[in-house]
Amino acid sequence: MTSEMLALVDTGLRGAAIALFLLIALATLRQGRSQPAARLGALLSLGAAAYAICSTPGHAAHRSFWLAPILVLCTGNIVVFWLFARAVFDERFRPSVWHGLLWLAFAIWPLVWLAGVDFTDLSLVPIALRLGAIVLAVLVLVQTVKDWRGDLVEGRRRLRLFIVVASVLHTAITGSVDLSIGPEHVPPWLHAVNAAALATIAAVIAAVLLHANLEAVIAPPVAPPAPADPEEEPPSPALLAKLERLMTVERIYRGEGLTIGALANRLELSERRLRQVINQGLGHRNFSDYVNRHRLADARQALADPAQAAVPIVTIALDSGFQSLGPFNRAFKAESGMTPTEFRRTSAKTSPEGSPNPESARR
Repeated sequence: MTSEMLALVDTGLRGAAIALFLLIALATLRQGRSQPAARLGALLSLGAAAYAICSTPGHAAHRSFWLAPILVLCTGNIVVFWLFARAVFDERFRPSVWHGLLWLAFAIWPLVWLAGVDFTDLSLVPIALRLGAIVLAVLVLVQTVKDWRGDLVEGRRRLRLFIVVASVLHTAITGSVDLSIGPEHVPPWLHAVNAAALATIAAVIAAVLLHANLEAVIAPPVAPPAPADPEEEPPSPALLAKLERLMTVERIYRGEGLTIGALANRLELSERRLRQVINQGLGHRNFSDYVNRHRLADARQALADPAQAAVPIVTIALDSGFQSLGPFNRAFKAESGMTPTEFRRTSAKTSPEGSPNPESARR
């Protein structure tokens, strides 16, 4: 294929990728109802569209300030990618000021370059940016595979593999190419392959995302159960009652290392079916959070019981199913807004002497 034909193919593929990424950004904002993950997802799609422009052969030769927004979106997008993965897969994550500063640390360099600063005098900057992008891509991969089995949202489990892992691989490969041969020496055929990869990723994301229940994938935890998948049989009351008995009467969560596989075996279900039961029948989105809610309720009841006032907190934590004191303290503080010691002290003041705190017992 001649260089002219390669350039034509490259341009067409990039145009298609840009159009699809813009469509994804609009659809994500429309369906996500301004959730943090939706805003980050839309920004990520805009950054991907900007990257399709920035990675065009010969773009580095143009220093025009009208390109500034595109260059900023492109350079800072790896940070947005990492934040998006955290927002989608870690429901306790909240963006903070330092995340914005990290994005600024990447995004400011195109403006410095447009101002006329020659990076040959700052030779470590391009290398640091590329290495930083690879590190963040690895962190995205870690965030993606962490607690994969415990994810109870089936749509989110399906989206993990392609939307995140494929994009991570693309980032890692392009970063490795830049580091090994440099962006100025990439052959035309490799640019065309890059454009084809972008168009393919955008097409698959669009096809999956625009037919998915996006609110169920990126929305924060809510009390009502998630809407049922029409292809799945709704959980029966008998099955929900059996699960409830295991958790509240037999207190299976107190056992060491309770996994979704072990609980599924006790119920004689597949892991996929158990995920659906807990998610659609009870409204929980993460298995660890579901189990920890029972453990924390158990611990609260013990801490509020005057008869157990002399029992060490670490003993209560271990009896409730936590493996060590540190994770227990963090989970308790996140759930109740106070430490276990503060909760015990408050309960002792508000409960009648010699009887458990009724509010704690009900939880």
